[in-house]
Formats: sequence, C-alpha cells, structure tokens
Amino acid sequence: QVQLVESGGGSVQAGGSLRLSCAASGAGTYCMGWIRQAPGKEREEVSTINYYGTATYTDSVKGRFTISKDNAKSTLYLQMNSLKPEDTAMYYCVAAYLCNWYSGGAYWGQGTQVTVSS
Repeated sequence: QVQLVESGGGSVQAGGSLRLSCAASGAGTYCMGWIRQAPGKEREEVSTINYYGTATYTDSVKGRFTISKDNAKSTLYLQMNSLKPEDTAMYYCVAAYLCNWYSGGAYWGQGTQVTVSS
C-alpha cells in the first residue's frame, strides 16, 4: 500500500520560495509528481519524475520549480522559487504506474496549501 504525506506548504509573498516534501512509503518504482488545483480551476499537472529521474514541468513553472527525489529517504520534493500569485493552489503529491494519475491504481496525498500574495 502506498502512502503519501505532503508537507511544506504555507503563505509567502510573490518572489519568495517554498519547498514541498512528500514522504512516500511503498511507492517503489512508481512515477511520481505534483498536481495542483486552484479554487474554481481544473487540476493541473505541475511536474513529474520517473523512477530513472527524468523530470517534466508544465510551461508556467519551467525555470522556477525543481522536482527531485531522495530514494533512500523515500521522499519527493518540489523546490518552488520566484513564486507568483498564480501559483496559489492546493498541491497534491501523486504516485502511479506510468504517471497515470487518474487510474484506479493511482495514489494521492491529502494536499498542502500554497498561498502566494502580491
């Protein structure tokens, strides 16, 4: 059974930084990532990383966010720099085979709130 527990969210001013962490037990070789959802908006895949360390980013965060994982600690990270008000959202840690987040075999954390003020 996979368990994902996020931490590190909070409130910052525009231009600030936050680092999200996701303690991921049982994720093994799953693809992992971060998905966010702002009020009134659809869910957005922010970044993914596969077992081999290959990362992807949505265009709006490229150059500002960095995804990484520490396999020894079974922890996924999202370093977020130069934060903008439009980054405000609930951020979810996800794990799934082949990054298929919406399959029956996907796992989601409870989410951590990120709020960026202008």
